[in-house]
Amino acid sequence: MLDRLVQLRQQLQLAGHHYHVLDDPLMPDAEYDRLFRELQALEAAHPGLITPDSPTQRVGAAPMAAFTQVRHRVPMLSIHTETDISEQGAVQFDARVRKQLQLNDTDPPVNYVAELKFDGLAISLIYRHRLLVQACTRGDGETSEDVTHNIRTIGQIPLCLPDSAPAELEVRGEVYMRRDDFESLNERQRKCIAEGLKHEKTFVNPRNAAAGAVRQLDPKIAAQRPLSFYAYALHFHPDAAHTLSPVEATLNGLQAFGSHQQVLTALKDWGFPVSEHSRQVNGASGLITFHQEIAALRDSLPFDIDGVVYKVSDIGLQARMGMVSREPRWAVAHKYPAQEELTTVLGIEVQVGRTGKLTPVAKLAPVFVGGVTVTNATLHNEDEARRKDVRVADTVIVRRAGDVIPEVVSVMLEKRMQDARIFTMPALCPVCGSLAVREDGEADYRCTGGLFCSAQRKQAILHFAHKRAVDIADLGEKLVDQLVDAGLVNTLSDLYKLGFSQLSSLERMAEKSANNLLASLQRSKLTTLPRFIFGLGIRHVGEATAKDMARHFGSMDAVMDASMEQLLTVNDVGPVVAQSLRTFFDQSHNREVVEQLRACGVNWEESAPGARLDLPLAGHTYVITGTLPTLSRDQAQAMLEEAGAKVAGSVSKKTTGVIAGESAGSKLEKAISLGIPVLDEAALMALVKSP
Repeated sequence: MLDRLVQLRQQLQLAGHHYHVLDDPLMPDAEYDRLFRELQALEAAHPGLITPDSPTQRVGAAPMAAFTQVRHRVPMLSIHTETDISEQGAVQFDARVRKQLQLNDTDPPVNYVAELKFDGLAISLIYRHRLLVQACTRGDGETSEDVTHNIRTIGQIPLCLPDSAPAELEVRGEVYMRRDDFESLNERQRKCIAEGLKHEKTFVNPRNAAAGAVRQLDPKIAAQRPLSFYAYALHFHPDAAHTLSPVEATLNGLQAFGSHQQVLTALKDWGFPVSEHSRQVNGASGLITFHQEIAALRDSLPFDIDGVVYKVSDIGLQARMGMVSREPRWAVAHKYPAQEELTTVLGIEVQVGRTGKLTPVAKLAPVFVGGVTVTNATLHNEDEARRKDVRVADTVIVRRAGDVIPEVVSVMLEKRMQDARIFTMPALCPVCGSLAVREDGEADYRCTGGLFCSAQRKQAILHFAHKRAVDIADLGEKLVDQLVDAGLVNTLSDLYKLGFSQLSSLERMAEKSANNLLASLQRSKLTTLPRFIFGLGIRHVGEATAKDMARHFGSMDAVMDASMEQLLTVNDVGPVVAQSLRTFFDQSHNREVVEQLRACGVNWEESAPGARLDLPLAGHTYVITGTLPTLSRDQAQAMLEEAGAKVAGSVSKKTTGVIAGESAGSKLEKAISLGIPVLDEAALMALVKSP
C-alpha cells in the first residue's frame, strides 16, 4: 500500500509538471483524475501517511480567518525603474554599470540577462528539505503575508524538488494570469451575475484578478482562478537568527553558479517554469535589440507585461556593485508606455460604420496611453456601455494595446458625479435620420438608411458593383473613394450620370481607364432581377434569397409592395428576413433610389409570379464542392439554378445531392455519411438537360 502511495504521487507530480510547465500532457485528463481519486481514497483511509508534498494537498480544506505576517529573510526589494522609456534608457543603464565597474572604452561589453517584466504579483517560495513550506507576497519588502494555502493551488509551482536541488532555498517569481484565462474567468463571472449571484464581480485586468486570487482566504475559491507562475530569482539562506542583506545572500551560495543565466538554467532543471524570452545579451546594443524585439511581440504575448528587466549576469559583479537606496545597482526595469490610464468622459457620441452599425464612442479628455494620445474610446454597443455603466463626466480607466482600438475598461464609481446620465442608444441614425433598429438576438443597432445614408455610401456602391450583383467590372474600392470624396457620386444613380471629362480629371485615371469604366457602366444597365435585388444590399438578403424573391414575385414592384404575410410565403424566408425587407422598403428614400436607377436606364427581365415552379429541379437543393473538370463553380451553379434548383453552401439532411469534383473535402464526407447522392460533372450535365 505504501509503495502504491509513493507510485501515485510520483506519477501525478510528473504528469502535473508536463501539463502545467511543459505544455506536453503525459495522459488524458480522465486518467489523471482516476489516479488522483485513487490517491485521495488511500490517503483518506490512512491519514497518517499524508505528506505536505502530496498532489492532494494543493487545495486546503477550510478558509483561513486572516493572513499570517511573515518577515523576509532576505529583503524583497524592488529594482530601479529607468525614467527614459525610449531606447536611450538601455544606453543610460549600461553607461552607469560601466562607470560603477570602472570600465573604459577598450574593455569588452558587459554581459547581461534581459527578461520580461511581468504584470503580476511577486511571490517568494521557501523550500525546506526540498519541500515547499511557505509562500509569501512582497508586502513592504521586509514584512509580507503568508499565502501558502493559495500558492499550493498553482499547478506550475513544484511542491517538492528533485534530489539535484539544494535542500534549503528560496525561489522568487511572478504569479500572473494569462489573457485567455482572464477572459474565461470574467465570462464565468458575468454568467454568475446574470444568475443573480450579486456577490460576484468581473475583474478589471489580469493583474488585479491574479492578485485577488492569491489574497483569497478560501483556497477552494483560489483554486478556481486560473493562475500561472514564472521563476526568475534564487536565494540561499539556511536557518539563522538574523536577516541577511541582499549582498550577503548573494555571497551566501549564489556565486557558485557564476552567472544569473546559470541560475535560470538551474531553476528550470529543478522543475520551475522559466520564461523562454529570457536571454543573454551583450552591451547597450544587445539591450536595445531586446527592448525592440519584445516591444514588437508585446501584444501577441499570451500575458501582460509592462516592460523588460536588465540584470548584470555575472554574480561576482552583482556582489561587487551592491545596493544604492535599497535598490540593486546591477539591475533596472525598463518600462514600455502604459496601456491603461485614467481620464474623464467628456461626452458619448454614436458613430455609423460603413455597414450601418451604430457604435457608441466615449469622447475623452486627452490622455497618453499605449504610446499615443487618446481622445476617443469605443464602448462597442449599448449592452456593453450599460454593463460598464459609462456616463458623461465619469472618471474611467482607458486601455490601448498596440494597434487595438482604445476602449473603456471600467468606471471609477467612487468619483462619479450625482448628475451623471445613463447612456441610451438613439432611435434614429445620427447621420441620415433613418430608423435605427436592433434585431432579436443581435447586440448591435443598425441604420436602415442603406442606400441613402452617407456613412454607408461607399460600402453600398461597392456592393452594388460586385460581380455577383450588377457587375461594374472596373469600379474598385480606390475609385469609389475618389468618386465619393470628390462629391461626384452621392447615390447609386449618380454612377450612370458620370461623364468622360469628370472621370479623366480624377487622379490616376487615364483616358483608357475612363472609357473602360463607362463601358462597364453601360453593360451593367442590363441585369437580372435577382442580381438587382441582391445589389441593393438589404440586410440578410443574399444571392439565394434574392433569387427566391425574384422567382416568387416576378417583378421589382411586387417585391417592394409585398406584405409581411406575403414575404413569409417565399421559400426559406423567415421572420427576420421578411422584417428586414419590409423595413428597407418602408423607407421612402430606398424606393426613390430604385426609381432613379430605372430612370437612368437600369433594367431587368421580369416574369410572371412563380413562373419557375414547374422547372425540372424546382424544390431541389444541391451543394457543389471540389474542382470540376470543365465547369467553374459559378457555371455549375447557374446551370442548376436555371433548372429551378437551389444551390446551398453546406450539406444537410435536406440536401438533394452533392456535385463533387477533384479535391472535394468535408462536404463530400458529410454527404456520404448522410447517404446523400453524389454526382460528378457528367451526371450534372445529364441532370440539367433531362426533361
